[in-house]
Amino acid sequence: MAKDDDKAEGRSGIDKELIRELAKLLDETNLTEIEIERAGLRVRVGRGATVSAAPVVNVTGAGSVVSAALPVDPAKHPGAVTSPMVGTAYMGPAPGAKPFVDIGSKVAAGEPLLIIEAMKTMNQIPAPRAGTVTKILIEDGQPVEFGEPLMIIE
Repeated sequence: MAKDDDKAEGRSGIDKELIRELAKLLDETNLTEIEIERAGLRVRVGRGATVSAAPVVNVTGAGSVVSAALPVDPAKHPGAVTSPMVGTAYMGPAPGAKPFVDIGSKVAAGEPLLIIEAMKTMNQIPAPRAGTVTKILIEDGQPVEFGEPLMIIE
């Protein structure tokens, strides 16, 4: 066993300070999961994104029941535009510039929607289809993950 492994096991096999640092990093970057490996020790920290919700039911004064719909997962929306990579999303071509699109913008297939910076490379993300931008699910300068929904085009 290596010296680092002995040190980790001396603290019941868990480096609590490292876990705290990773959890803080999750909050700062809005990521849902982070994993690192050092000296053969692999640590993964994640926050559960699972939400269990029951339908909301309201009873009116007359005794009739009105149910409210549960929110729809934007990633499952047929018009969802998802991130093709991990990086930082920018809504415009340069800092302070007008965004490529706003809510209500009509876009053609292939038209730029935003930029994702990954490894110091600016990648334009094109519209996968023509339509109207109905929702923008991210903020300018926000870190994004692969497959994360960015906006909805209907």
